[in-house]
Amino acid sequence: MERTAGRRASGARGEIQNGEALGDFPQGGNGKHEGKGGFLKGAAWIALGGFVAKLIGGLYRIPLTNIIGGRGLGLYQLVYPVYCLFLTASTGVPSTVAKLTAEQLGQNKSAEPLFRTAMKLFFAVGLVATALMAIVAPFIAKAQGAEEVLGGYYALAPSVVLVSVISVFRGYFQGANDMLPTALSEVVEQIVKVGLGLLFAYFFRGDIAQTVVWLLVAVSLSEVLALLMLFGVYRRGKSGIKRKNEYTVYALKPILRLVIPVTVSGVLLPASALLDSVLVPRLLSRYADDAVTLFGLFSGGAATLINLPVSICYGIAAASVPIVAKAAVKGGKEVWKRVRFALFTTAAVALPCALGLYLFADIAVKIVFRNLSATEAQTLIRLTKALAVSTLTLSCAQTLSACLTAQGKPKYAAFSWFIALSVKTAAYLFWLKDPSISVLGLAYATNLAYLVAFLLDLLYNFYVSKKRKVKRE
Repeated sequence: MERTAGRRASGARGEIQNGEALGDFPQGGNGKHEGKGGFLKGAAWIALGGFVAKLIGGLYRIPLTNIIGGRGLGLYQLVYPVYCLFLTASTGVPSTVAKLTAEQLGQNKSAEPLFRTAMKLFFAVGLVATALMAIVAPFIAKAQGAEEVLGGYYALAPSVVLVSVISVFRGYFQGANDMLPTALSEVVEQIVKVGLGLLFAYFFRGDIAQTVVWLLVAVSLSEVLALLMLFGVYRRGKSGIKRKNEYTVYALKPILRLVIPVTVSGVLLPASALLDSVLVPRLLSRYADDAVTLFGLFSGGAATLINLPVSICYGIAAASVPIVAKAAVKGGKEVWKRVRFALFTTAAVALPCALGLYLFADIAVKIVFRNLSATEAQTLIRLTKALAVSTLTLSCAQTLSACLTAQGKPKYAAFSWFIALSVKTAAYLFWLKDPSISVLGLAYATNLAYLVAFLLDLLYNFYVSKKRKVKRE
């Protein structure tokens, strides 16, 4: 997302793979180009931050497992799905605020009124979600048959409102093409969570339930530190965003019009995963004694390996929002050119990752999942090879969805994912009936879903971009 806008377009031009020029890009108030170089730099920061955060989080599980054991991890994981459900209130916040911020800056307007309105709105939404989580916690803990995790729900509930506020800051910085605060805050979150988590786990290791509660306290404290860091950057103005003393009020309607479909789109994937967790083991259990294990190898094994490069490509999706949003404000042919550049950049990163996962699936499985039996490892290798192509299609669909949000059409992305995930469910309901295909049917259905989402998003981006060109030129 683009750094400060407030000056006229610079003469910098860039080339994409087919040799056509990207065109003129706005230059930020700090004098740095916001074109191809700024886009790639921003994408690199987000990708690096996400990769480092995931790496730290992955390594965290090794000593944590040794301290709290399987039951401790089980209690820990009981709380997280509920927490993630309440976090859906802030799912679409960063991309929405980034898109609107980029539009304001692209029109040489201050983004401060937008920032203040968004902060008030999502602080209130997050506060309500936090309160609801605390209220329903006793009932959920009882339904789970693990009332000892009740304190964990209370410990984690404040994180909901904290994440809502953090999302506004991140979207604000990203909209100005300043990805560094987002990347640093993600790393800070993980370092604090891991450091305090291991410390608490060691001191309270005699009581597993109490240890889990303090691990979740560490999560909330990590969000506090990340928020303080972002607030400090905002106060010092290091993002390069030129703030003006404007006291106008930014309307809620543009924010809600964008954030609701973006949030719906963001909820579809976890909702589909929840449905899969119910249907797939039941279908597999008709002919397989290890149905739960097979599903676990897919969702916790192959999908985990695929999602690592996809999360790295998220940086490109995040960085595409402001450059496309500013082009959309001005109209003309540059919108489609910037969408294509973002797509080609994503493919350039995702394609080698997809090939690498396919060719070296056995090595990846042996390194990451060393404790699997020979049979389980072989199944996971086959699943990873089958699912490798989704690294490319999911990454590209992710970027194209962000481009639709940048053009003010997030409902198209939500519709694409609804169709794609419906196709996925229908496909595996058919393929999983065949014992010779077994759990590979879920991988094939997932590949089909991401391909459908990619093609629909590509079609919608082409349609919206060309329609805007006709209207504005």
